[in-house]
Amino acid sequence: MDWLSACILGVVEGVTEFLPVSSTGHMILAGKLMGLPATDFLKSFEIAIQLGAILAVVVLYTRTLLVRPSVILKVACAFLPTAVIGLLLYKIVKKVLLGSSSVVLWALLLGGIFLVLFELFYKERRDGAGLEGVTIKQAFIIGVFQSLAVIPGVSRSAATIVGGLCLGLNRSVAAEFSFLVAVPTMAAAAALDLSKSAMAFTGQDMLALAIGFLVSFAVAVVVIKGFVHYVQRNNFLVFGVYRIVLAVALLWFWRV
Repeated sequence: MDWLSACILGVVEGVTEFLPVSSTGHMILAGKLMGLPATDFLKSFEIAIQLGAILAVVVLYTRTLLVRPSVILKVACAFLPTAVIGLLLYKIVKKVLLGSSSVVLWALLLGGIFLVLFELFYKERRDGAGLEGVTIKQAFIIGVFQSLAVIPGVSRSAATIVGGLCLGLNRSVAAEFSFLVAVPTMAAAAALDLSKSAMAFTGQDMLALAIGFLVSFAVAVVVIKGFVHYVQRNNFLVFGVYRIVLAVALLWFWRV
């Protein structure tokens, strides 16, 4: 993979990781549009550069976690369901689902329809409870929602935020908790994949990973700040419509 492709995928990852549109799905589609072969390295790259976006969360929310240590326990509880399901389905996800544009596009389409319907019927809550107000039970259930995102195109962010909203959290808290749950989830996914694949990487592969990591980190810092501001004033209807339009257009274009 050349440095320009690594930069483009890094931007795609940084922009989409925390939006309810599926970062993995967008990287798979971007790779296909750029003509990149669906190699084992590309699949590992798509997983590993998410660490850049995750580092952005760590940098922005370190103070929050230090001041509110109880939040760490809740994040750990939310991570458990995904960890178990991710380990059980790792081979299927890596060998079958990742790289499948058909799976991604149908997941984007169905997820977009769900988001639109959800926003049309969801009644907004304006309570002032913060991250401390998230209970252990709520955290665990949000983790169950997150486990749906092992399917590329579903969107980890959409699953966790919608799960939080269904459990009574307001949008800002649901979004911030989604950011925090991403840290152990994506770190574990990247560590698992790299432990199995890194020895086969060439020097050029490692350089591409480093570039993708740095670019995704820089872009994610900006996106996280903007997204928190956005959800305080808006719903996710536009993201649902975007998913539907993108999926329908590419399903027609690729006939998948």
